Amino acid sequence: MAREALAKVEALAARLEEKLGDNLVAFCMYGPAVRRDTRDADREVTTLLIVHDAAPAKLRPIEQPIADWSRKGHPPPLVFAESGWRASADVFPFLSLTTTREDLRRQLEREARGKLLRLRTEFVAAAPKGKALEDLLLDSIGTFFVLFRAALRLVGEAPPQTPKALVQETAAVAGLDGTAFDWVVDKLVGHNVPSLRAYDPVGDHYVEQIEQLVRFIDAFETEGAGQAPEQESQG
Repeated sequence: MAREALAKVEALAARLEEKLGDNLVAFCMYGPAVRRDTRDADREVTTLLIVHDAAPAKLRPIEQPIADWSRKGHPPPLVFAESGWRASADVFPFLSLTTTREDLRRQLEREARGKLLRLRTEFVAAAPKGKALEDLLLDSIGTFFVLFRAALRLVGEAPPQTPKALVQETAAVAGLDGTAFDWVVDKLVGHNVPSLRAYDPVGDHYVEQIEQLVRFIDAFETEGAGQAPEQESQG
């Protein structure tokens, strides 16, 4: 874990603790900054926040800290209610969390639907401008990589580390057209890619396949699947 990334997360954690008080359960870093599996690993820091009560009114106190964090180029934290994790006692360390596969599916669907709604909203504004559309795809893919990994764990698969392999395996499991992510994956790894145009079909295809991911998660049957795979170490 990069020292600079850790310092950023600790600073945000202090602000969240101040604003949330007793509603805060846990806060941690995960993803590219831990695994360093994308080109932006040093810049983009992804985080997860668990609270007792995730009702909108209870999250309003952290609007400013999250807005400040996002302006620095980091995705907003994924927010989970404690009940979704079925924590037994103390939530730390994360390796001690126990969940069923259905718990994981429900929480994953909730997060995926929320991210899809946000993507659609931002897509409407970005689609008329090629550069804005490029920025949207590049800014959002880190979050969807996290959801891809969770979807693979949901079906009992170990997520691969590289973006290309992650997309391929998720596409095979969830019935996605993996080519929808070719532009953004190639851009991430430094390949030369064409600039996107206004209303570029690349953007439409990207959103459509995220919609398919949500449909897959919604329809996935977990009855009899038993214990969910161990959650990813949060370092």
